[in-house]
Amino acid sequence: MDSRTGKKIRLGRLVRPASGRAVVVAASHGVTSGPPAGLRSTAEIQSVFSKLTTADGVMVTPGMVPLLEDTFTGRDKPGLILHLDWKNHARGIYTPGADGRGEGVLAQLADLEAVAAAGVDAVMTYLYLGQRDTRLERAEVERNARIARDCERLGLGLIIEPRSALEGDDPDALGAEVMSMYCRISADIGADLVKALWPGSPEAFAQVTESCYVPILLAGGKGGDDPLDTLALAHDAVTAGGGGVMFGRRVFRAERPERVLSALHAVVHDGDPVDRAKALLA
Repeated sequence: MDSRTGKKIRLGRLVRPASGRAVVVAASHGVTSGPPAGLRSTAEIQSVFSKLTTADGVMVTPGMVPLLEDTFTGRDKPGLILHLDWKNHARGIYTPGADGRGEGVLAQLADLEAVAAAGVDAVMTYLYLGQRDTRLERAEVERNARIARDCERLGLGLIIEPRSALEGDDPDALGAEVMSMYCRISADIGADLVKALWPGSPEAFAQVTESCYVPILLAGGKGGDDPLDTLALAHDAVTAGGGGVMFGRRVFRAERPERVLSALHAVVHDGDPVDRAKALLA
């Protein structure tokens, strides 16, 4: 026996073998930006999580695990993903740095031995690249490489979300060329899955997925009030070669999160067009 078996079993809880894709709910926003609408109170959190049980995986913070451990306990429950990092990049309130901008710093929130002991299936870490201070970029690569080796040793799945440190300043920061570079770097460091922002079009996203040999999960971004828009974005992502979605506000702020999840499963796993999947929203 070795840790590769543990990694395979854990990733198999997140990525469905039949489709090779995953529908993940990211519900860990509070650790980087404060309490989000829809998950502000304990009552809201528990109410929303009772409706997320059909997700392939749900991402929470270390502090949320004791509150929500029953969500992940038992058969046919979501895989447990731990948001491993705190960051202060592009925070919307109390923004650090001169003139409200900074190249940002990150901190690891949990020891990976403790993470494995808690039954976590995968961790997600950020990888920020392109800082003007190149020492920050080196530190990010070293940090992610260390986490990747620890995940290999402990049999944990690893999701890396690569980002440009200059997203607010560089108009090309979300272009296909830059995204292809940092998604491929993430895979080469050792990510099992990569989470990526939408580069603006299916054609651009296809350029990114074609050059990355591990599945790319599309992030939901700041939108999401219209569930049909959510389904259309998911459809565009998988049609362009994506490995699924890792949506947060698009799901947990929905009036009926469980129905949005059902429709997303139809699009992502079954390949249904939006016109067919939208019937599951009713």
